[in-house]
Amino acid sequence: MEADPEHLREAIDLVPELASKLPGFKGGEPSPSNALPPREANEATQLRAQLPVVSVEKGDSLSDVIGKFFSDPWGMERRKLSDVRDALQSYGLNYPKQSVAVALLRLAKTTRIRRFRGDDGEFVYTSSNMVPRVSQPAEPLPTDEFAAAQPN
Repeated sequence: MEADPEHLREAIDLVPELASKLPGFKGGEPSPSNALPPREANEATQLRAQLPVVSVEKGDSLSDVIGKFFSDPWGMERRKLSDVRDALQSYGLNYPKQSVAVALLRLAKTTRIRRFRGDDGEFVYTSSNMVPRVSQPAEPLPTDEFAAAQPN
């Protein structure tokens, strides 16, 4: 939240009044009827665990934020456009589907992330930081012309 200090104080002073108008809110404490049932609370906890944990700065572009998501362990799994939009929304960043799709495509073209078709035909995205395993050659390669010209 960004505001002048006097406006910020006014907004803070309005919070109790606004909260008192919420259904099921009595005496500064939420009523038990507002609490999530254990199953739903567990699902909410699992959802939070499935979201990337990054630090979003004020000047970060959409591509910067998505790049941070895919630098997190969250980005090692296959993610669809809808997963990325859900993660953005969890940080309070609401972007149109098309904007997110274009940002993902641009990140893939610059090889910051990988893009390929999933089993259902929809594009999926993963981190490009996963290093493929490369087998070592059986014999070391010669390092200079003289060694290359020598018979075995």
